[in-house]
Amino acid sequence: MNKKGRLIVVSGPSGAGKTSLLKILLERHKAKICFSVSHTSRKPRKNEKQGVDYNFISINEFKESIEQDVFLEYAMVHNNYYGTSKQQVEKVLKSGKDCLLDIDVQGGLNLMSRKTNAIYIFIAPPNFNTLKKRLLKRSTDSVEVIKKRLQNAKNELKQKGKYEYIIINDDLQKAYNKLESIIFFNGEKYDSTT
Repeated sequence: MNKKGRLIVVSGPSGAGKTSLLKILLERHKAKICFSVSHTSRKPRKNEKQGVDYNFISINEFKESIEQDVFLEYAMVHNNYYGTSKQQVEKVLKSGKDCLLDIDVQGGLNLMSRKTNAIYIFIAPPNFNTLKKRLLKRSTDSVEVIKKRLQNAKNELKQKGKYEYIIINDDLQKAYNKLESIIFFNGEKYDSTT
């Protein structure tokens, strides 16, 4: 019988580098970790694929799913709904693999408030100016959307102390090494001073 997998929750503001770090993690450890693809009511960005990046559904479908208690957690972020399927997470955990959630801070705090057993990791930029530069460089959003993301980032960064681990992503390889250490080697706790 398989040992049940662990739930790994990774949060942080847009532009902190979560996607880059998690992509490396999943490529190197696909036999041990499975990514839970979130549901969202927002429209796909260029190059995003249905069922790979997100499960894109309408606002009405999302609201129906809320009523049917489909989600482990959900939140309204940047005027769009995002949520994690209970069924998908349970399927991964029962298979013996760890289930990785890339969710916003609201979702992470929601799971914490319900005492959901997980490893909680916060990815932070080295400073706010770096975050701003990263978001502008991505060129995936309008100036208005970037302004909103930056405002949300200020609020999200205030919550980082509630997470079990904090990784400052100022160097991708160093940040990745810390992430891997936390997940696989019961790494020492990392905070903003390391």
